[in-house]
Order: sequence, then C-alpha cells, then structure tokens
Amino acid sequence: MSLTSDSLNSPISLTNNNMKAKQLSVFLENKSGRLTEVTTELGKAGINLSAMSIADNSDFGILRCIVSEPEKAYDVLKAAGFAVKLTDVIALNCPNTSGALAVVLQYLSDSGVFIEYLYSFAAGNIAHIVIRPTDLDACEKILEAKKVDLIAANDLYKL
Repeated sequence: MSLTSDSLNSPISLTNNNMKAKQLSVFLENKSGRLTEVTTELGKAGINLSAMSIADNSDFGILRCIVSEPEKAYDVLKAAGFAVKLTDVIALNCPNTSGALAVVLQYLSDSGVFIEYLYSFAAGNIAHIVIRPTDLDACEKILEAKKVDLIAANDLYKL
C-alpha cells in the first residue's frame, strides 16, 4: 500500500519544510466550565482550534490541541492563568481507509520508534494524524523514507 500524496490526490506541501509542529498542552482541573474557558480565551484572541484530544484522571485533564497560532495561544492562555506548554509533534496524512494507519505505525514499530500518544481527525477521504513519538527526528526520517505524506507545520496550523 502506497501512502504518498499521489494516493491521496493531494499535493505534498512545499510551503515550509519544517515537519515538527507545535502542539498546545493545557492542564485543566476536572471541573465544569474549564474547557469552555480555554475555548473562549482562544476565540477572543482569534485563534482557531483545528484538533484536540483530552486525557484525564480523577484530578485533572490534559487538553492537547493544534491551533492556528501556537505561540500566541500559549501567551494568551498563560496570561489567563492556565498551566500550558508547547510540545513538538509530527503530523501526517493517510487515506481514510481500513488499515492505512496500521501501515504507517508498522513502519515506526519496525524501526523501534515508540509512540507516546496520537490523535486524529478525518476530512472526507483523508485522515490527519498527529503523533508524539519519543524520538521526533527518527520518526520524521523513517516516514520521509517511506514516502508518507507528512504535513508541514504551517499547513497543519491552517487545517
């Protein structure tokens, strides 16, 4: 199975060769309204939220998200009193079909790259995958060598 942009009928982005994107991580107390507060602050600042995932335990949650302006979002949320950090991630496109993600993950596991977490969102025939591997450089090299359609950081922020 080929996972190049040709198989997706979508061009590989050449606008920015930086494949490491900034993900916003926000630590939230598990109480009603905290997620609303984050989205309200981002909205007031004109920052678009294109993907998010929430992991929680009994005391707090971690909101991980891709936003249109990560550094500005960091500053806005920090000023509003949120515990926030920026983390490097890698994003890719793959066909939104059964088994396509398994092929990509097999490339990484065959090379010993451990995935701390991932989340995805789909738009029609394309699935956009955000990966946080333990070794970003190795992950990027492997996926490039396998001709996986990586999403440049600037393009991810525009989704």
